[in-house]
Amino acid sequence: MATQLTAARRPETKQSVTKKLRREGTIPAVIYGKKTESQPISVDNITFLKTIREAGKNGIIDLTIEGENKKHQVIVHDMQVDSIKDYFIHVDFFEVDMTSEMEADVAVNLEGEAPGEKEGGVVSHMMFNITVSALPAEIPDSISVDVSTLNIGDSIQVADLPEGLNYTITSEPEETIVTVLVPEEEPEEPGEEEVEEPELVDADEESEEGGSEEGGNDNNNS
Repeated sequence: MATQLTAARRPETKQSVTKKLRREGTIPAVIYGKKTESQPISVDNITFLKTIREAGKNGIIDLTIEGENKKHQVIVHDMQVDSIKDYFIHVDFFEVDMTSEMEADVAVNLEGEAPGEKEGGVVSHMMFNITVSALPAEIPDSISVDVSTLNIGDSIQVADLPEGLNYTITSEPEETIVTVLVPEEEPEEPGEEEVEEPELVDADEESEEGGSEEGGNDNNNS
């Protein structure tokens, strides 16, 4: 069963109006789709937060716009968040065709502990999202990748993942999802025997050189 959410119409799209909506705890939003004309709406901030936690990033939401009798089956296509003040700035809802496949980005979660990490290697998570194609109701919320067999120098690529029963992975097969890097070697500090002492000029040589210079000056003066 899809998660329910109610939205209000938003006839005004001026920046001053959207700022006022945010101050009142409402998120400016828009709904659109291949067969749906773009329409500005707004949703309650707290209600939307609860909805997205329940449905997940790729979950289907039954969106009802006040004043309409129909329900729009949508997914959250994009969310803009103020990272400093930690609130939603804008949300894009995409109305989907439940009978047609679509592409979506799915989060990648690493599971297990890599043996190479115990040996000093560093697990590098390089790909955080994988693109899949599926019917809207079959898009997974996340894909788990098991790293418990990775030694130092090993990696897992997109091509190594098993295909799901209800979706097809469309990301490039050669893209690396995770790898265990060789630990960096700390540079060795030079030992005492490697430190070169500055070459000292022999005192006798200095005096001889000084004498010859002085002698030369006397000859020139005579």
